[in-house]
Formats: sequence, structure tokens, C-alpha cells
Amino acid sequence: MIEFAKRDEEFTQMAHSMMPFTRELGFEVVEAKPERVLARAQWAAERCTSGGMLHGGYLMAVADAAGAGCAGLNLPQGAWMTTIESKTNFFRGIKEGVIEIVTVPVNIGRTTITVQTDILNDKGKLVSRTMQTQYIIPSA
Repeated sequence: MIEFAKRDEEFTQMAHSMMPFTRELGFEVVEAKPERVLARAQWAAERCTSGGMLHGGYLMAVADAAGAGCAGLNLPQGAWMTTIESKTNFFRGIKEGVIEIVTVPVNIGRTTITVQTDILNDKGKLVSRTMQTQYIIPSA
């Protein structure tokens, strides 16, 4: 699935510029559209907790980055945003391979945008689901 996708170099560089932490996360954008952001990251020992599992905080961080990207693509012209809520459920661990990060908007309102981010292992199995709400800050 993910190994056949090409990288969206421009959006990846924009993410790394606007959110420098994404570079440290090894976060790469494959596709970026208002209706879906698809990203990926690679398992690495320095991203793990005990037992060689990707750390839950790491999974939450890449979900947050993809969620912010999707919400940002749905903002009104000139507006900005900030996260006001984020919740993650974990379903299975990751001990190797590439993860796929898929974000879709759930609700685009006047004052908030809510997105859902699913993280899948390289077999397409659901690893975690994050629901995130962004507050829209209108342009001045």
C-alpha cells in the first residue's frame, strides 16, 4: 500500500518549515488535499518505548502533525488555528516497518475544524485513531 506512493516533497518541506519537530519525527507527506492528508513514517529504535514498540507519544505527535496539515488545508483565507482538543485510542503496537498516517476532516465549521487521523501498520491494520479539534483564529 504505502510503498507504492510517491512523496509530496513540497508539502513535506512546508510541514518541516512550519512545524520543525516533524523533521525530527521522520514525517513525510505522501498526499495533501483538503479532503485527505496521507503521510508516513518509519519505525526506528530511538522512537520506541520498552519492548521495541513505537512510543505512544510518537504516534500522537505524527497524528497531530497530519491533523494540523489537514485542518490547515480547510481554513478560510488568512485564518490561523490552534489545537483545543486531541484524543487518541491505541489498538496495537508497532515493532517494525512503515506506518501510514491518514487524516480526514470530520466537521468543518465556522469556529472549529475536527479531523480524524488513523495510523495503520504496513499490513493495513489499525494501530491508533486520533480525534482532534482545531480552533479557527480569523484573520485580523
